[in-house]
Amino acid sequence: MLWRTSRFEIDLRQPRVMGIVNLTPDSFSGDGLTHGASAALAHCESLLRQGADILDLGAESSRPGSQRPSPATELSRLLPVLREVCAWRVPVSVDTSAPEVMAAALDLGVDIINDVRALREPGALARVAEHPSCGVCLMHMHGEPTTMQQTHMQGPATVQVLDFLRKRTRAALQAGVARERICWDPGIGFGKTLEQNLELLAHQGRLIEDGHALLVGWSRKGSLGKLTGLAVNERMVPSVAAALMAVERGARVVRVHDVAQTVAALKVWISIARLPATHNE
Repeated sequence: MLWRTSRFEIDLRQPRVMGIVNLTPDSFSGDGLTHGASAALAHCESLLRQGADILDLGAESSRPGSQRPSPATELSRLLPVLREVCAWRVPVSVDTSAPEVMAAALDLGVDIINDVRALREPGALARVAEHPSCGVCLMHMHGEPTTMQQTHMQGPATVQVLDFLRKRTRAALQAGVARERICWDPGIGFGKTLEQNLELLAHQGRLIEDGHALLVGWSRKGSLGKLTGLAVNERMVPSVAAALMAVERGARVVRVHDVAQTVAALKVWISIARLPATHNE
């Protein structure tokens, strides 16, 4: 399986690690980079040394209760970093829903648009469709960050997420976005209860039946805090465990904060997965 993006065809026959670069002052995980482009670039370099396959830069916090910044604010945070990293030989993703930000990022050579609103903002689908090859990740979110934890989605999650992603994919295909450019994200934590998030992991196999690559982000999420009682900066171990379970159930990309630890765990999983099947004597 290949994920076609602006400059790269990303081989997804083995799982890939997407390293998170938060260029916001209000990241839910407390890792927002607010000390200028030099600190952000140093963080990007560190993630690559740790084994990240893709860098995902975002300048809008989607933590519960967060307010959206203006496109101008997003761009002021993103552009100084993007101008540099887009010259590196690494796939670069931008986490944005704003068409103006998408256009500027794609003009710089960004490879992937990672949109928590699945290209529903007016003009967003057109921006991606008019590009000849950029990758896109369509994510399911119930509600908006300002309210999504106050009014959760009702009922079983998997069927609703699958229906939504199929509808957004049809819209993208009809607009001219090639199928091999599209990746799905079930949106763990975005307007969903703990039980619904666990259901999505348990039944994740249903989300890969349509043949789209699946990107999953469990890293440091509130559900892991509820399960373990750990503070957000203490959730590395459960985050890695959830990433491994997601990969075992078919995810091809995991979006993480703790890159080195996730890469190490995946090396063990891949080594075991490649062993020939044996029978008990």
